[in-house]
Amino acid sequence: MTKQRSNHKIPRRTFLKVCAAAAVGLTACGKMQTAAALPELTVGSDNYPPFNYMSTDGTPTGIDVELATEAFRRLGCRAKFVTIDWEKKKELLANGELDCVMGSFSMTGRENEYRWAGPYLASRQVVAVDPQSDIYTLADLEDKIVAVQSTTKPEGILLNRTNESVPQIKELYCFSDRSCLNPALVEGLVDAIAAHESLLLTYEKDYGVTYRILDEPLLEVGLGTAFDINDTRGIDVKLTHAYQEMLADGTMERLVSKYFDDPSPFLNMEGLS
Repeated sequence: MTKQRSNHKIPRRTFLKVCAAAAVGLTACGKMQTAAALPELTVGSDNYPPFNYMSTDGTPTGIDVELATEAFRRLGCRAKFVTIDWEKKKELLANGELDCVMGSFSMTGRENEYRWAGPYLASRQVVAVDPQSDIYTLADLEDKIVAVQSTTKPEGILLNRTNESVPQIKELYCFSDRSCLNPALVEGLVDAIAAHESLLLTYEKDYGVTYRILDEPLLEVGLGTAFDINDTRGIDVKLTHAYQEMLADGTMERLVSKYFDDPSPFLNMEGLS
């Protein structure tokens, strides 16, 4: 049975007409509309720096916020970011409280759960060690102790051995709070930690720590913006085109460079989904 949305700020059947009218209004009326006058799309996310977080003045910021703001502007719309319980994202999409969700959300393995716009960035799950460690490859993790955040991709990979290049480790520590990963490595409680590469790079930048990230990733996927599987407005297709334009004209590189010294690993999306 097809689920029906309710209480949607912009009904599906009128959304494209409204956006088209807004886009025409930007030029035909002879003056620029203010951002507040544009049709609004509600984007749900949680706190996940550097993709989504609150700035010191309490406004949403981060890579995803900046990318979505620009991409939706190109669609003639305005992105409104709200903080949600990430576990309830599918329910909030289905009942129409959200138009989409975005927050370093990987598309791989979830292709049939949502309608996707993207990928807009590449994301790698990697292993990091102390610079003086004798671990240089994934094979070197054999009989070692590794720490991860619970319910994340690295936990699944290391527990279920879904990556054939990963050997049998000695023990896996799973922390509910990802901020525990760095202290566990620094204090020598574990031999390695596994997480999003972006998270580790942010720790290095913000806290002055130094990791050696292994060249072999545990997993490399594409990040996307997720819409309800029954959302037929076609925004996902238009948003994908906007992301592609932003990559081609250098906007993606410019925005990602504000957060990472080397944006190139995040922009290499060839073959990713």
